[in-house]
Amino acid sequence: MTDAPAPPGEEQDPLLRITDLAIDYRTGRRLWTPAVRGAQLRVDPGEFVSLVGESGSGKTTLVQGALGLLPASARIRSGSIRYSGVDVTGWSDQRMARVRGNYVGFIPQDPNTSLNPVKRIGRQVIEAVRFNAPTAQSAAQYREAALDSLRTAGLKDVEQVFHQYPHELSGGMKQRVLIAIALAGKPEIIVADEPTSALDVTVQKTILDHLVRLREELGIGILLVTHDLGVALDRSDRILVMQDGRIVEEGPVRQVLDHTTHAYTRRLLDAAPARHAERLEPTSGARSVPAAAPPVLRASALTKAYRLHGGRGGSRQLRALGGADLVVRKGTTHAIVGESGAGKSTLASVLVRFTSADSGTVHIGDRELTGLDRRRLREVRRDLQFVFQNPFTSLDPRLTVGKLIAEPLRAFGLATSKRERTARVVELLTAVALDESHLHRLPGELSGGQRQRVAIARALAVNPEILVLDEAVSALDVSVQAQILQLLVDLQAEFGLSYVFVTHDLGVVRLIAHDVTVMKAGLVVETGPVEEVFRSPRHAYTRELLAAVPGARVSEPRTGVEVGAAR
Repeated sequence: MTDAPAPPGEEQDPLLRITDLAIDYRTGRRLWTPAVRGAQLRVDPGEFVSLVGESGSGKTTLVQGALGLLPASARIRSGSIRYSGVDVTGWSDQRMARVRGNYVGFIPQDPNTSLNPVKRIGRQVIEAVRFNAPTAQSAAQYREAALDSLRTAGLKDVEQVFHQYPHELSGGMKQRVLIAIALAGKPEIIVADEPTSALDVTVQKTILDHLVRLREELGIGILLVTHDLGVALDRSDRILVMQDGRIVEEGPVRQVLDHTTHAYTRRLLDAAPARHAERLEPTSGARSVPAAAPPVLRASALTKAYRLHGGRGGSRQLRALGGADLVVRKGTTHAIVGESGAGKSTLASVLVRFTSADSGTVHIGDRELTGLDRRRLREVRRDLQFVFQNPFTSLDPRLTVGKLIAEPLRAFGLATSKRERTARVVELLTAVALDESHLHRLPGELSGGQRQRVAIARALAVNPEILVLDEAVSALDVSVQAQILQLLVDLQAEFGLSYVFVTHDLGVVRLIAHDVTVMKAGLVVETGPVEEVFRSPRHAYTRELLAAVPGARVSEPRTGVEVGAAR
């Protein structure tokens, strides 16, 4: 899809222009529900444009419509989609397949589901090269083109990667393979749908840096679809904000920051962790930080190794923890940070005895957890509860909210009658800012934020001293994340709770943590008060993590409408 250059003095057609696009989903035999409503979007050559919105905003549907990837249950009701002036609205999947390969490259969100696990990387890239080649070529030419595409995607040791399977690559390497496949047809524009949402912050930075280089070196247009406003504002020339199927704000980054026009954009900006330079305070106004808080949880010299079987080398050991120490002060939040594989989730699991350490000790107050039998461990767990990462899988979908929260009350014999249990459940719902109307709902009838509130209420049911939260807000949209973080701060102030907060997001750490421990490859590389570690990090790895946090431009002061005005 190549047109002749525009004559001098005439404006060149955008690489992609979407005009008044409306997309509906069939929700009944004759009922259609709008998902995209009159959307306008354009991407010019060499331009980096970001489409931002939370779950359900319609951004993925808009992109699927532009790529001809809508499911059978969807329809384009009106509007047009043009690539370099060519209207492709309503084209068949067969015709659009050529557009997707030779004109627009698509980078999907999850490389773990987008790559074939039983095919070597080289074969998968060659298939993309062969499909997009204008004429038949020799096997050697296809192979060299595939290797060249892997190099352009920023991979090193491409000969080795060529012969590997997806499971032998890191998350960042797999995402680069998807970029190589997208580049196989030498496209004019790349559409990337949440390409870094599942990646660690340093890997995310590397991938985004490479997309920027592709734009600069090859003149490729980039359309980034993301829910992360910090990433969008860091990287984009222009951003578009989408809510309820509509584009509610559009403009250059500086304009959006300084002259925000829509309340929804202001809420997204206000909720961005990078926007806050200081820790959140309880809404009650009470300060939750004791001046000299005693330890409530202590872990010393914890080690854990896993034996991995299979492969050409037989079995080998993976060190998950290598002598980790941790001290959590009463009434405070201690964050554990690090990339995937750092050992932070293993440490959290050992703290609550989901996993047994090979050596080392864990104490809650004066009680040692190491070596406890099941009965005594059960008693300790009343004071030590766990909140899992994903509220969509941590709650039994068959039980109502009331039954889910009441279950630990029955298990520990804390409310003997049904009336007592119901009263306690309502009290817990109120504590997490939900009302009695949620009692009889199933998890599937709740939003992500409501589900995580239920999970927190369930953990609070037995009046614990300590909550261990493993990536408890990472699966939530930024505005819902902000609500849950404020809720945790308020609950800590009201009940004197101590938190162990596992996360890879240093922006969140700044908001709620008093102390932080940085882990890498099973080792604690740095620990101390958050202000001290963030202001003067001693370890190079900590400095690397801090440098990779997106949202620098979000944190800049704005001269236009104040963010807080939307409250």
